[in-house]
Amino acid sequence: MKHLFLGLGVCALALSACADPVPQDYADDVREGGHQEANSNWPPHEETSADITEADLRYRIKTLADDRFEGRAPASLGGEAAAQWIADEMARMGAEPAGVDGSYFQPVPLIEATLDVGASSYDISVNGTPMGLAQGQDVVYWTKIPENEVAIENTDLVFVGYGVVAPEYNWNDYAGLDVTGKTVVMLVNDPGFAHPERDLFNGNAMTYYGRWTYKYEEAARQGAAGVIVIHQTEPASYPWEVVHGSWSGAQFTLQREGELTLAPVESWIHVDAARRLFEATGLDFEALTTAASEPGFRPVEMTGAQLSASLKTDLNRLNSNNVAGIIPGSTYPDEYVLYMAHWDHLGQRLNFAAEDQTYNGAVDNATGTAAILEIGEAFARGETRPERSIILVAVTAEESGLLGSAWFAETPLVPPAQIVGGINIDAMLPVGPTKDVIVIGYGASELEDILRAEAEARGRYLTPDPNPQAGSFYRSDHASLARIGVPMLYADGGLDHVELGREHGEAIASAYQADAYHKPADEYHENWDVSGFVEDASLFYTVGADMANSQDWPNWYAGNEFRALRDAMRADAE
Repeated sequence: MKHLFLGLGVCALALSACADPVPQDYADDVREGGHQEANSNWPPHEETSADITEADLRYRIKTLADDRFEGRAPASLGGEAAAQWIADEMARMGAEPAGVDGSYFQPVPLIEATLDVGASSYDISVNGTPMGLAQGQDVVYWTKIPENEVAIENTDLVFVGYGVVAPEYNWNDYAGLDVTGKTVVMLVNDPGFAHPERDLFNGNAMTYYGRWTYKYEEAARQGAAGVIVIHQTEPASYPWEVVHGSWSGAQFTLQREGELTLAPVESWIHVDAARRLFEATGLDFEALTTAASEPGFRPVEMTGAQLSASLKTDLNRLNSNNVAGIIPGSTYPDEYVLYMAHWDHLGQRLNFAAEDQTYNGAVDNATGTAAILEIGEAFARGETRPERSIILVAVTAEESGLLGSAWFAETPLVPPAQIVGGINIDAMLPVGPTKDVIVIGYGASELEDILRAEAEARGRYLTPDPNPQAGSFYRSDHASLARIGVPMLYADGGLDHVELGREHGEAIASAYQADAYHKPADEYHENWDVSGFVEDASLFYTVGADMANSQDWPNWYAGNEFRALRDAMRADAE
């Protein structure tokens, strides 16, 4: 999920051709967790320049968004073929393997769970009368428990406001409440969203407490049997179609050792269905939404409302792969500058709104993957090797909850204490050249000082995320490294077009959000203006070069939530 939604009204443009058939020998190899050289059924490799060029970026974006990769779903035939293609590109441009056992790959163990909708049921009854909620239209539901059958029956509903327990903000929506075996209903985002003018949480900028990932985790810690998050477009920062597109079809979780704390049933409910539910139980939705944003809110029993669900899920234990290459440093090869982007997207899934069933993910994130390959090639084929090593990591399963980057952080390929800093590139957007550079989580780390100096040298300026309520700092792969202390920069081209101004960029943002984000229309088009991509990738290359050719160790700014982790990490390393 991304900080901006930019594009070119792409839903009106022609759809791409259907995918080629997948070779059976390749299918067998992927199922066994291995790889083989791409054959003629897969997009070929082309000669590229040592420089960061428009032609090379177009080639790599277009290839990664090709229908033959079938939307690059993790552990799918098309997805792992795309991972192999990325590895081949790394080898071709001169990056050395940085994966496991001398390969370019870091296997990421996943559980693929596909809900059998026809054999499953989910409904809320009020005083014994079912609401008749429809999957996809009214609710989207699933389970992360790795069992084929999970059921809950007649679980009482309770509205828990935002579902937040945040001691540092003196906030506890579960105070005095035992929800063991119950279903909790909650709002998306956090209380700061409702009162951006007040000193509440982080104001209009979403904290981690506003993320759906946190809400499901906290509900499970509280012992809930079911979790229902109410979707509203503005506080969620994306429409219901994104919820349906993202949480239908196969869902992935990491295979981890030991017992996991999970609520049996997780779900989203459309705000219109939520309003009907509140009305049926004699509750005022608007009044309770307002009350939930005030300190001292107390949970409200939804008298007479009960959720019953029976979920049948097909489970597969699979490996997807992070892809990693390294350009060894000439002087300090055991110190690393990290470039990261996710290669995966949503794959192919049923979409009733269009004939096209392939979610190609051209913007999200063929662009970022192409950018780190371009940057890596500039380092690998440059006249002078960087003093510190450059490590490129194209991670999988970002769309499933940052799983590939989480695995990289938990089982790192290089010591995190030796990563000087990292740059995450996620969803570069065809706005054209811009005066500004947007920094997500602005004011977080000293990496911004390096970026600012390089941007200003090019006549550009830094600007904070224009949509802080979306909580984007926690929604892309840099967050996995930040949570263990590694300083990370998440930046992108801006909205202030050098000739057409900010209004042009904002119009493009609205078009992409409405037409293409997490939809089949996110496809590559030859009429994209990618000149801004060249400028941004070149800027990020220079920022990395500054880190690589220095002996400085940038840190989080004083007072940042990750500063203590980094200080401890570096102290142990020294």
